[in-house]
Amino acid sequence: MTDVFGGHRELLFSIVYNMLGSVSDTEDVLQDTWLAWSSRNPDEIGNPRAYLVRIAVNQALAHQSALRRRRETYVGPWLPEPLVTAADGPADGAEDVVRGESVSLALLVVLETLTPLERAVFVLHEVFAFQHTEIAGMLGRSAAAVRQLAHRAREHVQARRPRYRVDAHVQQEVTERFVAAAFGGDLDALMELLAPEVTLWADGGGKSAVGGPRPVRGRDKVARLLVARTAQPMEGLDIQYRETNGDPSAVVFVENAPFAVMVVDLTSDGSQVRDIYTVANPDKLSRVRKEPGASPS
Repeated sequence: MTDVFGGHRELLFSIVYNMLGSVSDTEDVLQDTWLAWSSRNPDEIGNPRAYLVRIAVNQALAHQSALRRRRETYVGPWLPEPLVTAADGPADGAEDVVRGESVSLALLVVLETLTPLERAVFVLHEVFAFQHTEIAGMLGRSAAAVRQLAHRAREHVQARRPRYRVDAHVQQEVTERFVAAAFGGDLDALMELLAPEVTLWADGGGKSAVGGPRPVRGRDKVARLLVARTAQPMEGLDIQYRETNGDPSAVVFVENAPFAVMVVDLTSDGSQVRDIYTVANPDKLSRVRKEPGASPS
């Protein structure tokens, strides 16, 4: 029983995390899934993978109402908990689980606007390629109903985030230029880098000075706010470039403690920054570890 569950744990983690956007809640769901799995007779389960995914998905859906209540009282913009990949292995806090199927932070933000069922269907079908008939069996709904949910979810996502993929090297280069301009207080460079309609999402959860009450929109406002925030130098500042949810990112440490994770989302041609996601809530950074051997910025 333990070996079978362990063999599917990476898949289960990835599905549930993409449904919830929270590592701690995902771990809770996996624990509930294990309890349900371990109480069954394995000889009665014809397809362990399908059974485990069905249990995990339904446990995740059951967690959604509590999550949404928490987010209604959350201070400032809520962003998903980032999965920061170490240079030599799995995501921080991932132990031996490589979470390679997490979607980008930007897409997770869009998925927050779906209903729980739409998000479940989108994740299962678009990210993990489950067939509509398989998903119908997991959710206890007809295949026609699942196809309708999938269609609505796909249209909703594409309207807010058209499909395109910027080259990772381009995103890395723009990320480094953005960080240099932001932390160097270079207003002119920021004005050149930022798209006119850029939005800054800063999640401090009421526990970090980086966070704000709402997203900040527009090139001039965002650039001036970034310059104002970095006007006072921080002692022990160290910026490391890592991958977060599969995308290049900047991980900011102050005095060896994680301070913020920054991900920039680019325009379709990769020339400008259209969204900046900054996760600074310390509760969401507790699993982030500093890489050894980095020199202070």
